[in-house]
Amino acid sequence: MIPLRDENPTQTFSYMTVFLIVLNFLVFFYEVYLGGLLEVAIRPYTLIPYNFINYFGFDQLITLITCMFFHGSLFHLLGNMLYLWIFGNNVEDVLGHFRFLLYYLLCGIFASLVHIFTNPSSTIPTIGASGAISGVLGAYFVLFPQARIVTLVPIFYFIRIIRIPAFYFLGLWVFFQIISGLLSLGSSFEEGIAWFAHVGGFFAGVLLLPIFCGFRRRYEV
Repeated sequence: MIPLRDENPTQTFSYMTVFLIVLNFLVFFYEVYLGGLLEVAIRPYTLIPYNFINYFGFDQLITLITCMFFHGSLFHLLGNMLYLWIFGNNVEDVLGHFRFLLYYLLCGIFASLVHIFTNPSSTIPTIGASGAISGVLGAYFVLFPQARIVTLVPIFYFIRIIRIPAFYFLGLWVFFQIISGLLSLGSSFEEGIAWFAHVGGFFAGVLLLPIFCGFRRRYEV
């Protein structure tokens, strides 16, 4: 299933969502510019669970944030940014611009920590905004369960566009992440997808949302 848009208008312009999307594209263009030097150049900014645990220090701690802004391919980037645009603008509308940025980063950090905990011996560099965006999906799941997601669904040789309530769309999404993560635990080889980072980010988003909404109600003027 591929989400195309949601039927959930916002009341404010999503400055921070747009900023994050633009920033991710700029970083990707930099990756393309690096060419053959890419792997060596960005490796210090990627999250490697084994290194994080065994060589812990500020240089490892900062990778919890820097890893969010690199992507392995254009398809990887476009997929993440599509989800961020569809679901991020409404969450930003509720939280406010700067609270949304902090929320996004905290979800991404928590997602990375869950990935480290579930893959402590992994030496594969982890990159991508998926964990942080998963947190945004968790917030949307709680805030707008009945919002309709216009979704492209391939059925055998046919493609249909249907409207699915966010509760079912995102519920199915996180269920797939959990199942895929559990199956990966019994695998003899390491996949290139940090399934539990997605799961961790999603539930971080659910758990952090009441805190951020309460903070807004208390301090907003």
